[in-house]
Amino acid sequence: MTDPAAEGPAPSPNTPAPLGRATLVAACFAICVAQIGIPLASPLIGEIQQDLGASAAALAWIPAAFILPTAILELNFGVLGDLFGRKRLLVLGGLLITAGCLVVATAGSMTQLIAGQATAGLGAAAIFPSSLAVIVAGTREPVARARALSYWALSLAFGAMIAPLISGFIAEHAHWGWAFVPLAVLGLITSAVSGRWIVDSRQATADRGLDRPGQLTIAVSLLALLYAVIEGASDGYSEPHIVLAFVLAAASFTAFLAVERRSRAPMLRLDLFRTPAFAAAAAIGLLALFGLIGTAYALSIKLEAVHHVSPFQAALPFALVQAVPLLLTPFLPKLLQHVHPRTLLVGGLLSLAAGEFWMALLPGDATGLASMTGPILLMGVGFITMFSSLTAVAVGTVDIRYAGMASAVTSLVRETGQALGPAVVGAVALGTASSGLADKLASSGLPPQALGVAEAVNTEGGALAVANADLGSLSGTVAPLAREALESGLDLSMYVCAGAALAGAVIAALALRHSGAADAMAVGTSAQEAATAPADAPDSVKPLPSA
Repeated sequence: MTDPAAEGPAPSPNTPAPLGRATLVAACFAICVAQIGIPLASPLIGEIQQDLGASAAALAWIPAAFILPTAILELNFGVLGDLFGRKRLLVLGGLLITAGCLVVATAGSMTQLIAGQATAGLGAAAIFPSSLAVIVAGTREPVARARALSYWALSLAFGAMIAPLISGFIAEHAHWGWAFVPLAVLGLITSAVSGRWIVDSRQATADRGLDRPGQLTIAVSLLALLYAVIEGASDGYSEPHIVLAFVLAAASFTAFLAVERRSRAPMLRLDLFRTPAFAAAAAIGLLALFGLIGTAYALSIKLEAVHHVSPFQAALPFALVQAVPLLLTPFLPKLLQHVHPRTLLVGGLLSLAAGEFWMALLPGDATGLASMTGPILLMGVGFITMFSSLTAVAVGTVDIRYAGMASAVTSLVRETGQALGPAVVGAVALGTASSGLADKLASSGLPPQALGVAEAVNTEGGALAVANADLGSLSGTVAPLAREALESGLDLSMYVCAGAALAGAVIAALALRHSGAADAMAVGTSAQEAATAPADAPDSVKPLPSA
């Protein structure tokens, strides 16, 4: 790689210069900052719930609000970068992260907090494809590209690892809102560094354009689905507005499929799913990310909102989960060269499921890092193994001309799984806990007046509200019952997450059962070709998790 100062006259953005060291550093810094925003709020769930009096449904929107913009807009941000230049999007992304974090830091209500998370998530959605595309555009040789992408991936993993430590440490010594201030500052630095050092690139061609109808229909579908799942847990799934939201989600998704069939430049080529291995990879990505993020969300509620451990203590399991991929990333290329992706995929999913099952089996009072280290290591090893092999399968089983779209589609599906994880876990865990608590209260032998108070709080805010409400002397009786109900509900949700990972392993074993040495060679060939593909090919690949 060369120093941009020695690259001579600036080339046209459509014919970018070889990747300079300054551009690489700026792109890696940007992706690290964007990734920090995803798990930053994880150790703060309990603090936020107590401070803002958040309902169970509102808590589920905290991670979903950040991830949704990435899931919905990442593909089109890749196109915008091609048309107008990736440098502009990196600068804009940093500014949006700063603005969103400042809104969250000063939030006095859940509405303001969720709006800030969505704004920051919009910035991350601009940075994810743009930072990667800048690197790909400037590295035409496979060796140089592989080296640069490894730095990008390590930067992403590092951001995911330090984020919970930052927020946990700050929240332990100050108000939780201050935990978002460092990210606001880093967003400004990202914009300044990108504006100063990034060598711009774009890939404006006649067949590239925004798929507005497709974007609108998929956005409505995902938003309606999440609303129905999250709000239905508290309002009831038979309520007319929840049923309407499910109908709207299904109708919008049907419209999306119809639009993509007719679009001149679709954001999703439906014929990719005619390849069984690719369709299987998409389903596996959805299930695996749903399970991993869902388990992490359940663990955050257990540690913070139920057992009230300190924010920094709650951050340690999340940091350890992210440290495993960071430590194993340098060894993955050789592993992928010598072991067939199908074997790694099934093994990784089984390891992920085993870790999630183990986490669910831990006693309710097992809140220390030592007791959780075993399942966390299984989850971390399983996830990064599965994730790396999944990318090889998804890209290696389609025509090389569509490698970029295949990677982008699997990224979209994975992020949808990340958004659904907390939503479904909240619905299963907290809905089950409230029903279980109602049964416990009915058989508790409480005086009628005290029973009426406890039942009213449970009906209004669920078991989480009962566990944390100040009910005077009554709390000593009903709070332990609420915690028991919550632990049972959270364990059930973790079993559901583990079941999703197991389902993914079954799909991998069945859909790829005819794979053999020839397929392994095909994957390897496709991967090699992908490394020399045009710059716009892998715009939306993210080889490490957004957990």
